[in-house]
Amino acid sequence: MRLRALLETNALGLRLLGGEDELDRSVRGVMTTDLRDPSRYLTGGELVLTGLAWRRDAADSEPFVRILTAAGVAGLAAGEAELGDIPGDLIEACERHRLPLFAVHETVAFATITEHVVRQVSGERAGDLAAVVDRHRRLMTSGPAGGGPEVVLDLLGSDLDLHAWVLSPTGRQIAGAGAPLPGPVGAALAGHHLAATRTDRRAPHRTTVDGVTYSLFPIRNTGRGAAPASRDARESVLSDWLLAVEADASDWPAARLDLLQGVTQLIAVERDRRDAARTVRRRLAQEILELVQAGAAPAEIAARLRVAAPVLLPGLGTAPHWQVVVARVQWSAEGSPGVAGGPVAQALLEEILVDPAVTGPDSADRIAVAHAGDEAIALVPLPAVAVPPADGTDAAGTDADGGAAAAGKDDAALHADALLATVREPLSAGLADDGRLTLGVSAAVHSAEGLRGALEEARHARRVAAARPGRVCAAGHHELASHVLLLPFVPDDVRRAFTARLLDPLRDYDRRHRAELIPTLEAFLDCDGSWTRCAARLHLHVNTLRYRVGRIEQLTGRDLSRLEDKLDFFLALRMS
Repeated sequence: MRLRALLETNALGLRLLGGEDELDRSVRGVMTTDLRDPSRYLTGGELVLTGLAWRRDAADSEPFVRILTAAGVAGLAAGEAELGDIPGDLIEACERHRLPLFAVHETVAFATITEHVVRQVSGERAGDLAAVVDRHRRLMTSGPAGGGPEVVLDLLGSDLDLHAWVLSPTGRQIAGAGAPLPGPVGAALAGHHLAATRTDRRAPHRTTVDGVTYSLFPIRNTGRGAAPASRDARESVLSDWLLAVEADASDWPAARLDLLQGVTQLIAVERDRRDAARTVRRRLAQEILELVQAGAAPAEIAARLRVAAPVLLPGLGTAPHWQVVVARVQWSAEGSPGVAGGPVAQALLEEILVDPAVTGPDSADRIAVAHAGDEAIALVPLPAVAVPPADGTDAAGTDADGGAAAAGKDDAALHADALLATVREPLSAGLADDGRLTLGVSAAVHSAEGLRGALEEARHARRVAAARPGRVCAAGHHELASHVLLLPFVPDDVRRAFTARLLDPLRDYDRRHRAELIPTLEAFLDCDGSWTRCAARLHLHVNTLRYRVGRIEQLTGRDLSRLEDKLDFFLALRMS
């Protein structure tokens, strides 16, 4: 297309400021830039769009125009939104170098001009695949005007009549042009892609779902440093995105395959940007986790949570409940030395928890996941729910210890089964025959003081999940009580030995001192470890209750702040 055609297109609202004799120049592309030297992005024939942010004074115009002329651009279009009238020094520089100059009215978006030029050039050179790749690259390097991966997918549809979607390893749609891909289809495509990648099959992978043929291209995650060629595929396959194209690429020419490879590289840039946005949340989660595991005072943890609130709680407006989700990826012993499970578990847990179907809209902005060793730990804020006041609780339903009041606490809580409802199939394919993913979900707690117990609860629930068959398993806090169902099947001699070891020291002390340690222990566990509710039930001062619990711990060598020890005492009392 010619520059003259752009000037004659009324919808673009271009006004010629100079270069009338050069309007027959051909336009082969478009680029938006505010760089002082954009030469490395220019190949010749472009219409350059600029907002003039590069211009600090009149002396800047001459070198900028000289660079564009040397690169062989077709023309320059300057926006009036920033400075109003186009500076005279820029007009004079363009006249000296015979570079056509247009003014873009402030009501016209650069994206409108870009779309028009791309469509016109595409119609004239639809068979030139190299030109399509070049347009894609320039749109993506133009910054916000490029519009992200959706622009590339739109161009695949308009230029090559290809319908395409970007999917996560669980099949969640991240971007797409046109109608959304049905969830079950996305999950099936992701599962096929993961299985094919694990067997080292060469991409693109071809598959058919519901009678439709798709070609699958991996989108490598390169932003955290290029992975060495020797890196185990298990460390990346479960976190890489994929590009699903509704077409059979098995007979495509090399040029078209190169085009799609270039598209995946452009989309990988967007993936890197999104991962960078998670860095702050990951760091906050790591800091809070370290405080919780170190047994820091609740006030210190609460203070750290307040600092993290603007990042973790955008838009919630009120103090939420908190839940802890623990995930672990384990590989079989054979051939797995050096394969890190923690980062893989972290990436998977982030992906599972950002699914709007699981944690609601905008959940990606609230999920904070840390990892330690082979374990990933997520701190998940949930919107607060109204809970009627009860004895020992405030109006928000929180007792003085930060434990969750019983009524309404699970209204917005995550449930283990829901987390895996749509991801079990594709992740099982990616884990193949030598990997397992297990998750544990805690109950909701209201404050910092409850986080340590929630962490232990989630870890114990994950161990329950690990005892089950299957590649991908989860368990929730409510399943911990199912241990009671096993008690009738415990042999009598085992029951007697277990209860004697835990409870005999307390019974002996009660007989000698009439201290009522056993009734105190029963009430403390029945109140879920709440000091205020337990003290109120026993008609004791909280300090007296703390003394008795301390004596129980001293006599038994156990710690009633640990979930495992609480569970042991609970079972011992039930079996006695």
